[in-house]
Amino acid sequence: MSITGATGQSAEPRSSSRLKSGAIGLVGVVFMVVGFSAPIAGMTANLPVAVGFGNGIGAPGGFMIATVVLTFFSIGFVSLARHITAAGAFYTFIAKGWSKVLGLPAGIMSMCTYMLMEAGLIGLVSMYAKGTMSAQLGIDLPWEIYALVALATISLLSHRDISVAAKVLGLVLILEVALLLAMAFGVLFSGGGPDGILWTSLNPATALSTNGVAGGVVGLGLLMAFWSWVGFESTAIYGEESKDPKRIIPLATLIAVVGIGVFYTFISWTAVSGNGITNSVAIASGPNPFDLLFVPTGTYLGSWAVTLFEWLLVAGSFVCALAIHNSAARYLYAFGRDGLMWSRLGQAHPVHASPWVASLTQTVFAGVVLLLCSVMKADPYATLFVLVAILATLCLLTVQAICSIAVIVHFHVYKRDRETASWWRTLLSPAIGGLGMLFVIYLMMSNMSAAAGEASETLFFKLIPWIVVGLLVGSIATALYWRKSRPDLYARIGSTVFEEGA
Repeated sequence: MSITGATGQSAEPRSSSRLKSGAIGLVGVVFMVVGFSAPIAGMTANLPVAVGFGNGIGAPGGFMIATVVLTFFSIGFVSLARHITAAGAFYTFIAKGWSKVLGLPAGIMSMCTYMLMEAGLIGLVSMYAKGTMSAQLGIDLPWEIYALVALATISLLSHRDISVAAKVLGLVLILEVALLLAMAFGVLFSGGGPDGILWTSLNPATALSTNGVAGGVVGLGLLMAFWSWVGFESTAIYGEESKDPKRIIPLATLIAVVGIGVFYTFISWTAVSGNGITNSVAIASGPNPFDLLFVPTGTYLGSWAVTLFEWLLVAGSFVCALAIHNSAARYLYAFGRDGLMWSRLGQAHPVHASPWVASLTQTVFAGVVLLLCSVMKADPYATLFVLVAILATLCLLTVQAICSIAVIVHFHVYKRDRETASWWRTLLSPAIGGLGMLFVIYLMMSNMSAAAGEASETLFFKLIPWIVVGLLVGSIATALYWRKSRPDLYARIGSTVFEEGA
């Protein structure tokens, strides 16, 4: 395996800057990405919002629409992944495929997104843990204790090579998927709830109306569907550490996108079928929205399953935070290795070949954010997690739209790698995917207040659009300045790739 640097020359990478190659296979990469999506936490947190305040029983159709749009995006995305392998993913893809001027903001926005998301997810973990420990064991501790334990555990697991984190993710993922599927098949085999099996929920057209939800907003329902996929593109981040990146990363991406889509559609459909038309909306918009999943789980499996469900919510959100931590660390590592940030960030562990300095840096950053949350007495879920999720989604959607254009530019404007270019894979699919991303950005901006809930009154919420624009414009301005006055720095943007070229 070789590194191509800013000069374009290939050289054997130094051991101090090289991640462990072959540490993870296809299954491991898929586990990392699906674990990132946190199926059990994602369904429990997002589905009630879609059903109770969005498109009602049309929510499953919304997941179908999201699956189609994201599949189109992924087809173009993996076309670049077959030629460019790097821990920087979007950062390197856009810098090499289109322009360093746009590659820098793609990297900065992605890196900031993942760095903040870990703190938000640990806030979610701490609240789930606090509630579960109190309800089931009678232990009532401050959320900060659970956050500290989660942060320290994630740091220890990430210090080793990626295979260790993948094994932990895989175990929890299997358990949560198995429980959700058991609930779903229990509903099907019982013929559904009071209204039977709701076949109309699977019609994508149903997702485009409120289906009788008082004050419902269709855009919010669709937004919750797309929101549930955040992080699927992280497959490319693990390219350098996978056994056969040119084959595994494209395949893992498509498996993750389509697999998550089919799974979410199936679970959401059986959940609303198990509760019935009226009950689904009433529960989802009521004081206990998690009962949208808890009720059919208890009804068709038993009370033991609800207890297990609550513990898996803690575990599932934890492995999501673990996956996000590893993504953030690899973006920091990529910037450090390219010489655009503290150079030690690009150093790999001499024994484990992991981005250990970048990982520790990310741990410190997440810890500072959580500390600020505690000092300001902000709610770690309703404020920290929700606002970070909104900011992260806007940033990633913007980067995904830029990446779609980069695919078209790489293959059809610059006419690179013409032997694998295709009107379908590298032109039409990324065009549809890019337009889909812009549509979801519109949905996000139109429904931000509804998605934020009580947190919409905070100063941070009001600053979110300005933060996104500031990161984008500021990074572009920096790249343009470097191109004119610091060509040495400009040349380093997205410069390090592994085995570039087919």
